[in-house]
Amino acid sequence: MLKIMQIGLGPLGLKVAAFIAERQGLTTIAAVDKNPELIGKSLGTLAGIDSGVSVVSSVSEALKSGKPDVAILTTVSDMARITPQIEEVLVHGIPVVSTCEELSYPWDTAPDLAKRIDEKAKQAGVAVLGTGVNPGFLMDTLPITLTAVCQNVTSVKVNRFQNARFRRIPFQKKIGAGLSLEEFEQRKQDGSLRHVGLTESMQMIAHRMGWKLDKTEDIISPVIAKEEIKTEAMTIPAGYATGVRQVGNGYQNGELKIELVFQATVGEPESYDEVIIKGKPDIRSRIDGGVNGDVATCAITLNTIPQVLRSKAGLMTMVDIPPVSFF
Repeated sequence: MLKIMQIGLGPLGLKVAAFIAERQGLTTIAAVDKNPELIGKSLGTLAGIDSGVSVVSSVSEALKSGKPDVAILTTVSDMARITPQIEEVLVHGIPVVSTCEELSYPWDTAPDLAKRIDEKAKQAGVAVLGTGVNPGFLMDTLPITLTAVCQNVTSVKVNRFQNARFRRIPFQKKIGAGLSLEEFEQRKQDGSLRHVGLTESMQMIAHRMGWKLDKTEDIISPVIAKEEIKTEAMTIPAGYATGVRQVGNGYQNGELKIELVFQATVGEPESYDEVIIKGKPDIRSRIDGGVNGDVATCAITLNTIPQVLRSKAGLMTMVDIPPVSFF
């Protein structure tokens, strides 16, 4: 039985807790969150599962329940805030799996923090991994893996299109659904409206292909409603944003080598995930209906645990550890 300490009990953390409860061979022995409204509450009550674990405010307090085999961090998206959280775990010699998007491949975007985590992990003799469905799999690990049968590769394109009508309300708000174009632009400028991770995915692909990118772009634009859209949660007037289109472009010597297209809208006509590789041979792989982001992120977080425990010490990426599968 693998013992898990969970850190971060927002919607994603609670869903991970439910997935752990369903999976044979896994158990949550400690739960940590700094939200004073959660401290002392039962994880079982919060997640709707059978659990006698109570939420505590620190890792040191959580360790009174025993040392876990691994810590799962579902807290923040950026390297600046995740780094001290990871270090708080590493001092106790505990491996870490995190859903922090920027941790998926931070060697180019945050090299100093990446080196800091790598060194602390090696000192502790354990591995640290950033993963998720995107970044972590659909727009980086999957296309990288598909190139295994190629004699050469000249370009990689990934399309991820999602109908957000049936996703959680926080996700719909995150992509700007229902905003006026002025509100959309304001949130775009303050950085609160964007999918985090396209640049990290591009850098991961480029690193594995042996490409040195001399320019990357992360272009964000609204998808505009042509007519009024009504859902259970909101009404989107014509001319307002139904969601976001975000395109990551990676160039080598002025040539477009990597193109990542993420589009999520309320009422998107078709959901799908698609990888297009130009090379010898050309490869096109498509998942009709797309992959449910919430389910997939929780599942891949758990499925990486055995490989993280087998991994060498240090800051790892999804392509550094052995292949991941359901277990």
